[in-house]
Amino acid sequence: MAINELRAIATFVKAAELGSLRQAATAQGISPQAASQALVQLEQHLGIRLFHRTTRSLSLTEEGAQFLQAAQPGLSTLQRALHGARHGREEIAGPLRIVAPRSIMLEVLWPVLEEYCRRYPQIEPNVQMDDRISNWVEDRVDVGFRAGPPPEGGIISRRLMPLQLVVCAAPAYIAEHGAPTTIDALAQHRCSGFRHASTGKAMPWEFKVGEEIVARHIASALLTNDVELEARAVLAGQAIGQLVGVTAAPLVRTGRLVPLLTAHVADHQGLHVYYGSHSAQPARVRAFIDLAVERLVGNPQFVLQPHELAPAKARRTTG
Repeated sequence: MAINELRAIATFVKAAELGSLRQAATAQGISPQAASQALVQLEQHLGIRLFHRTTRSLSLTEEGAQFLQAAQPGLSTLQRALHGARHGREEIAGPLRIVAPRSIMLEVLWPVLEEYCRRYPQIEPNVQMDDRISNWVEDRVDVGFRAGPPPEGGIISRRLMPLQLVVCAAPAYIAEHGAPTTIDALAQHRCSGFRHASTGKAMPWEFKVGEEIVARHIASALLTNDVELEARAVLAGQAIGQLVGVTAAPLVRTGRLVPLLTAHVADHQGLHVYYGSHSAQPARVRAFIDLAVERLVGNPQFVLQPHELAPAKARRTTG
């Protein structure tokens, strides 16, 4: 049913209830001319006359009375449904479907979600942790997060923070094996690798060289598809790893890891929030996105600052 037909039926029912087309127009928030035109169009569409009309009176025809009896219950049901949908759109309650990479969810997003749930206790989070970008339409995702380049395919996204790629080693590893001073020197060291979720192959390490980002395939002495396991291996002194900044930053700040090759730290990747629509977002989705933006954009907690990387030069040894 076209929306103008729905409006015309609503105008007809209201006019029948009030006995006045002018009063029906006022109740509908439209002009008397628009109400009269809607009624004429409805009668033309149905091929019947619904009202006997004069300048002073309005009364139902027999066909109009029959149509009113048939249309009124369905219109009331539809209007209740519309009201419920509008109310639900503005209510911060109910299910919130989130997709995010596991490491980002645990390290970065969980504090945001926890605060959000405290604010709105009627929210029911439904979280899927997945390193691949999901089909948000088929999976009925309300809001997703992706580490890497921005999502494609008509999805609206916003960059929340840069994701640094930091080469790190434990002090114990450096004491035993030394530290590389160049990218090429990594070939003489045990290095960890991260397996791509889609291809199953080790992802190349990426470095900033001048103004360019250079990808290098580094031989893996240890290969995994789990960020936490890779970080534990590096902490244990089993390998040098290139860790994402959200994982590396707290470990560097506590001295458990030492950043290496700091002149080549790349930050071209980012954490992005993505969603399907600006205008049709329910309030629960808008509120969560707004809180994520408020807590994460410009937050230095997950990004190593230049002064935190600079002292690493003094700890380097020949590799």
